[in-house]
Amino acid sequence: MNFTQKDLENYCIHHSSSVSTIADNLQIFTQSSVHGPQMLVGKLEAAVLQFLIKLGKVKKILEIGTYTGYSALIMAEALPEEGELITLDVNPETTKIAKEFWATSLHGKKITSILAPALEVLESQLMNSHFDLIFIDADKNNYPNYLKWAINHLTADGFIITDNTLWSGRVLETTTDKQTQSIQQHNMIASKLERTQRVLLPIRDGMYLIKP
Repeated sequence: MNFTQKDLENYCIHHSSSVSTIADNLQIFTQSSVHGPQMLVGKLEAAVLQFLIKLGKVKKILEIGTYTGYSALIMAEALPEEGELITLDVNPETTKIAKEFWATSLHGKKITSILAPALEVLESQLMNSHFDLIFIDADKNNYPNYLKWAINHLTADGFIITDNTLWSGRVLETTTDKQTQSIQQHNMIASKLERTQRVLLPIRDGMYLIKP
């Protein structure tokens, strides 16, 4: 869901930095050929992500939730040459699409894909790792768990960005829907974190920025 008028959003996109042609082609392919294209980050969100990566001099990123690899690619494009991005997912079909597009990009070498349940990877392979940016955009029911892990695995200047934190406005509702409740819980936990700077932005479906 977009919370800005479409023509105004397009104006913002037109006046913002653009992603690569390869990323554009991946977006087009996903929208035309893959189930669930609404899971893509939008062009304006992509510009914000790239801006924050450059601003924060980010070198090491963890992405929880790969889908077809668009967000991983646009973030890798903003990393320096020695930058590294690890992305986690459980879907072999969409991950295969991601790898095919990454392979055509000069920035694809910065990306490492791990195909396994994210919580298992976090609690084993990555337990002793720390990141400059952790981007959460995976199964919503585990958002609170991902946030709790992430806050303890940031570098000194690291920060967290969680996507879909407005959930098409459903966060305002009293509901029994598990996904909505999990996002509401994530947002509540984030809002109560001590000694952090936080902002929940109404960009696309909500971007929650959290900086200890």
